[in-house]
Amino acid sequence: MSDLYRQLTGEQISFLESRGCRADDWSTVYITDPDSLRYVRDVRFSATVRLGRFTGEFTLPGGIKKHSGIRNATLHNVTVGDDSLIENISNYIANYDIGSHSYIENVDLLLTEEKCRFGNGVAVSVMNETGGREVRIFDRLSAQLAYVLCMYRHRKELVDRLDSLIEEYASRQESERGKIGDHVSIRNTRHINGVKIGDYAVISGVSRLRNGSVNSNAIAPVTISHGVIADDFIISSGSNISDNTCLERCFVGQCCIMGHGYSASDSLFFSNCQEENGEACAIFAGPFTVTHHKSTLLIAGMFSFMNAGSGSNQSNHMYKLGPIHQGILERGAKTASDSYILWPSRVGAFSLVMGRHVTHSDTSSLPFSYLIEQQNTTYLVPGVNLRSVGTIRDAQKWPRRDARRDPDRLDCINYNLLSPYTIQKMFRGIGLLESLQDASGKLSDIYSYHSTKIRNSSLQGGIRYYRTAITKFLGNSIIKRLENLPANASDALIRETLKPGCPAGEGEWVDLSGLIAPKKAVSDLLDRVERGELTLEGLGEGFRAIHDYYYDAEWTWAYDKYASFFGYPLETVTAAQVVRIVDLWKEAVIGLDKEIYEDARKEFNLASMTGFGADGDKQIKERDFSEVRGGFESNSFVKAVLEHIRVKEALGNELISRLCGSKC
Repeated sequence: MSDLYRQLTGEQISFLESRGCRADDWSTVYITDPDSLRYVRDVRFSATVRLGRFTGEFTLPGGIKKHSGIRNATLHNVTVGDDSLIENISNYIANYDIGSHSYIENVDLLLTEEKCRFGNGVAVSVMNETGGREVRIFDRLSAQLAYVLCMYRHRKELVDRLDSLIEEYASRQESERGKIGDHVSIRNTRHINGVKIGDYAVISGVSRLRNGSVNSNAIAPVTISHGVIADDFIISSGSNISDNTCLERCFVGQCCIMGHGYSASDSLFFSNCQEENGEACAIFAGPFTVTHHKSTLLIAGMFSFMNAGSGSNQSNHMYKLGPIHQGILERGAKTASDSYILWPSRVGAFSLVMGRHVTHSDTSSLPFSYLIEQQNTTYLVPGVNLRSVGTIRDAQKWPRRDARRDPDRLDCINYNLLSPYTIQKMFRGIGLLESLQDASGKLSDIYSYHSTKIRNSSLQGGIRYYRTAITKFLGNSIIKRLENLPANASDALIRETLKPGCPAGEGEWVDLSGLIAPKKAVSDLLDRVERGELTLEGLGEGFRAIHDYYYDAEWTWAYDKYASFFGYPLETVTAAQVVRIVDLWKEAVIGLDKEIYEDARKEFNLASMTGFGADGDKQIKERDFSEVRGGFESNSFVKAVLEHIRVKEALGNELISRLCGSKC
């Protein structure tokens, strides 16, 4: 935009008046290019207005061309950038700076009233509708920072410090003028009041946007369309909000999709969430929280990597004090159709909830489980989801579905299915299940745990699945650590190669809504914030640093586990003992893959063909099924499982060969 503004001459004023233009005071109207005035028509100017040059044109869908300029509009205290077009503003535009090459057409009202922070600093009553866990949203909010603000209320000084830093940021955004960036398109829209709109945003057919920020950019544009209503909001880069979605006091993270009449209040949605048809109230939706169904309500809960089945519901009214209860579905947990959970409850990572659960269970120490309701009783099947084809498919699809193109990524996301976070739970799970067995006897039919029932066969299966998964994880770790070990290396060199090089990693690990991290490293980082050593930007860099050294820290954590699990301390390990670990790893990986293979086969049995070959016999049914679904052996996932078995077996054999050469 040119800075060479000049006042109008008497001749230029007369020219504009001949084209239907009026001004309260022509001396407050400034231009840069006199030749561009021919593209200004039927405009009323009020207060200070600055106009750029109008030399370019826009090509609209269908091939229609329109020249930049201003036609049929009222502008009050507005700056218009070069080569922008403003046309058919039925009410007025007030207190806005509009960038270059932007297109604004058929808008009712576009204004900023008094001082505005554009959604920054709005308090969202997440998790608890009655308050107590408020998160103040702002442009740079990440899933990790929000997690700390929401869940670390026991550290009052820390939360107060973070709130103070967010307040400082919000106050810096305060302005009496709104901003519309470059290459923005706003069409067929009713009311926009106090909204900051970033470059390349597309806003079409919107009903109302009030007090918010649309943080669009050239690499990851934001689209908002068709009947959307949003009040007190922030929408991050790459997101798409459409089809009568209603948002009130919400933060929408990067590359989220919302549509088909979705409704949300007092909720946070982070990277790659997809929300359609249903509603949300006071939820913390971590990365990849997905819901598609009209009958689905998510309320007062924390989720991530989650898929809500149709009719999923939770209730936070247990007593008469109001909606004060909350629940957590740890990463990867899913709900089946018509599931219900009475809060407070906590569901372990990568678990599946089926049926209606009216007791307050906590299965966080038993991940990868099924929670099945039978006659108002919750039955727990520990570890069984480790062999589910659905679990593996989910783990594979999440990285592929990360749509973020913006290099400035707000959230740190770790996709690992097996990590210190889940493996530490399996260690605890084994101890827990064995203690239940010792307390009630090995021959008991049913065991009770945290308002759930566990059948004897399920308990035995849980111990077996957890041991298999731990073997797989520890085997993966040691093989990765020794991948560059020379052939016939000495025991001393093996031990030296296995020594951890990262001081972080020991102790308990946590999942900060996508960031899997050592608890101590997180605590040390937050201590620095509490002492005033870090800004919000520094805290974000700290989270990214922890994310970047994940695998080194993971090895530090795993290093001490070999002694207790395999009986081989790595400080004194020999090549023969490593070979034994690799043999056990191969057995675990291949055995688990074979169970996944058999689970996939169920998708191709005769029962699954019900509804196929509607007007034929068994052969026609099979042929119809094959044409639609393909054959079992040709299925891409099945082939990937078989290839995984081959690759892992070859990987283990190669390491064994290097360790012992011709002696093997």
